[in-house]
Amino acid sequence: MKVDEVQSLGVEIRKEIAKAVVGQDATIDLMLVALFAGGHILLEGPPGTAKTLLAHSFAQAIGLDFGRIQFTPDLMPADIIGANLFNFQTSSFSLTRGPIFTELLLADEINRTPPKTQAALLEAMQERQVTIDGESHQLGDRFLVVATQNPIEQQGVYPLPEAQLDRFLFKQTVDYPSLEEERKIIATHGAKKEAMEPSAWGIESKADAALITAAMNAVKEVRLVDEVIDYIAALVRGTRENPDLESGASPRAGAMLAGAARARAAIDGRDFVIPDDAKMLAAPLLRHRVILSPAAEINGRKVEEIVAGIIEAIEAPR
Repeated sequence: MKVDEVQSLGVEIRKEIAKAVVGQDATIDLMLVALFAGGHILLEGPPGTAKTLLAHSFAQAIGLDFGRIQFTPDLMPADIIGANLFNFQTSSFSLTRGPIFTELLLADEINRTPPKTQAALLEAMQERQVTIDGESHQLGDRFLVVATQNPIEQQGVYPLPEAQLDRFLFKQTVDYPSLEEERKIIATHGAKKEAMEPSAWGIESKADAALITAAMNAVKEVRLVDEVIDYIAALVRGTRENPDLESGASPRAGAMLAGAARARAAIDGRDFVIPDDAKMLAAPLLRHRVILSPAAEINGRKVEEIVAGIIEAIEAPR
């Protein structure tokens, strides 16, 4: 597959999702980048902003198997990855696979479950495999986690640990729609008495497993010149040198930003990365990888404004 075919595939996927989801163009773009770059995405927004519908519609449009886990405080790791259960008829243990054995996994309200259960996703997200009773089980290269969390409620939630957050390629803030988008949502969805499956909206699969794999391989061939590599390194290192941040982004962030920039270039139909690819993706890639210093917290500083300031302060190569 060539990059112009990746671009065409992205256009077709966007058209299908638009049949059910109004707006959210920036979020859909980031989900496409995450898919083609082999990353995962965390969606943070208030209830009712179509996070679940978006994930389900995205899975339908790209033709991947879809699975959903509704995270709750009593959820156990085995409820996610599965377990070896004893079969009395055969007098042997057999593997009962959990819902994580899918291609696109919606981890709904991921911050409602304790860290022990959240940790069940660490190996799956990093290595795309799970280990059950010492035996590894592969999930496949296309395994993608789309997680959601509600930033409003503070009771009964468990903040995601830094190690978990670092596994996500992007953290995207899903905001309320504009006035025109909200009017369209009311006109389109107001007559529906119950939630509809994406297929009921007429969303068709525009890809399959082989096509997605081909697109991911095409992204890996996108060129990344030394000047852009230096720019990405400067962005990541800038988070470690800022006095308002107690902890900056890890080296993994730089490698992930490079891969995401390649995917962004391919979606735009280019076989080379430009500095704007990295600049556009830097904020959603860095915002969840930094920690405010105590002094900055006391002064009411926000991670968003500090990260934005770092991006603007570092000059992009021409």
